[in-house]
Amino acid sequence: MTAAGAWIVPDWPAPPRVRAAVSTRQGPGVSTGPYGRLNLGARAGDDPQAVKANRLAVQQALGLARAPHWLQQVHGADVADVDAGAPGGEPRADAAVTRRTGEPLAILTADCLPVLFCAADGSGVAAAHAGWRGLAGGVLEAALLSLPAAPGRAMAWLGPCIGMASYEVGEEVRDAFVATDPGAAEFFTATRPGHWLCDLAGLARRRLLAAGIGSIHGGGFDTRVDDRFYSYRRDGAHSGRFASLVWLAP
Repeated sequence: MTAAGAWIVPDWPAPPRVRAAVSTRQGPGVSTGPYGRLNLGARAGDDPQAVKANRLAVQQALGLARAPHWLQQVHGADVADVDAGAPGGEPRADAAVTRRTGEPLAILTADCLPVLFCAADGSGVAAAHAGWRGLAGGVLEAALLSLPAAPGRAMAWLGPCIGMASYEVGEEVRDAFVATDPGAAEFFTATRPGHWLCDLAGLARRRLLAAGIGSIHGGGFDTRVDDRFYSYRRDGAHSGRFASLVWLAP
């Protein structure tokens, strides 16, 4: 990972035409109060005009020819193919894929795990939103399989998410993983009766490796303690959202 001002640039061996960036709340935004400054979430309670201005600022700062493809994320496993001429607006999906130049994909998070993907030959990119429900439901595997390359010829970058030391969960979360994969238990540490600390990024790595992906990069963040990022666990209902973006350059 390298930091470039208000942006985090993934440090991964992607082909030169694959570009990616992660916004921080320190970017060139106009949101105020608990949303300051660069909130990009349209459903977080912020002023809609501020969010619209912030999204335009992201497009301009990254030199994107068109607006990113935003999603209506619902903690599922559906993948939106932005090349398929889907209706306008924000599709209800938790991942997206493109094989075209200049079609930026965007994932919004505030503790959940954003994962960026690319084919090793640069023929396509994908992005996924993995909260625990989506992760358990197979959103990463679905995004990986949407690429125009076999999993062994693809790579992933794990973006900023809540760290294990900050993420206490209940039995339903642990059961969602361990019931189908007993080995997933190593990513949970008991704290008090019926509760565990959960390594969300570790679980993602395990599932991607099982899916046969060629290489995995990134990780090492904790959005709850790193105030560059929005965090729902830290800030509650008035938390904004930051974006992880990936696209194919000419």
